[in-house]
Amino acid sequence: MTARVSVSRAASVALVGLLAGAGCVHAPPVARPYPAPTADALAGLLAARATAVRALNARARATSWLGGERVRATVLMLVERDGHLRFEAEVSLQGTVATLATDGRTFALLDARKNELSRGPACPANVASIVRIPLGPADVAAIILGDVRRPPEASVAPTVTWDAARGADVLELVAPAETLRVFFARHGAAVDIVGAEALAAGKRLWRTSNEDFEVSGATRLPTTIRFAEGQGSYDDGVEIKLKDRRLDEPAPEGAFVLTAPPGAAVKNVGCAG
Repeated sequence: MTARVSVSRAASVALVGLLAGAGCVHAPPVARPYPAPTADALAGLLAARATAVRALNARARATSWLGGERVRATVLMLVERDGHLRFEAEVSLQGTVATLATDGRTFALLDARKNELSRGPACPANVASIVRIPLGPADVAAIILGDVRRPPEASVAPTVTWDAARGADVLELVAPAETLRVFFARHGAAVDIVGAEALAAGKRLWRTSNEDFEVSGATRLPTTIRFAEGQGSYDDGVEIKLKDRRLDEPAPEGAFVLTAPPGAAVKNVGCAG
């Protein structure tokens, strides 16, 4: 007969308490444990981040479950906040199999295995060809840089709310087409941007979660970034784990332009949907 060990409810509660005291469980506070910041102060922090971190050169492990299909690749990234992007997807033993480049307006995708160059407008569907975040180039850039792009026409809502699930202050940026909610969490003296979500007509369009922060230069940045569409779970979205990150290095000349190699087919594409 197999011996069975039962734990009483009281013992379970005591065990959870001990684990929490030992730092193994980190539940966010239900109520804000400090005076509420002003909306202008948080908007200032977001603007300061956009100024402090302008570009990134990194190797990343990107995994996507969007559309029910699991896609995983190592991606070399050059990112500039204004929407200049270059992504090179690598496969073990094959090297670079696909390269995407955009200047924020037009895009090109070189499929090395097909020897085919696709080019067209830098709309969300095209920009998402490698790193499968279907947003505009500047929005994708801001997410990979660890924050979020404030729409130029957005106004700052006067009240900062509290998200007990995240343990974060919530800044709302209200634009005619959508509302952007940005989450700020305190860790000691530091204030981290731990995620964002966009809503329109009361429905969520997308959301992000920034995790596993580390200090890069003078800034704390996430090493794991998760993206989900609509009401979907992060487990059905995109995960980016950043490695070997360097900030604000000038990109090589011509990095955001792709030309067709000899013999390559060239295909002009529009915007899906």
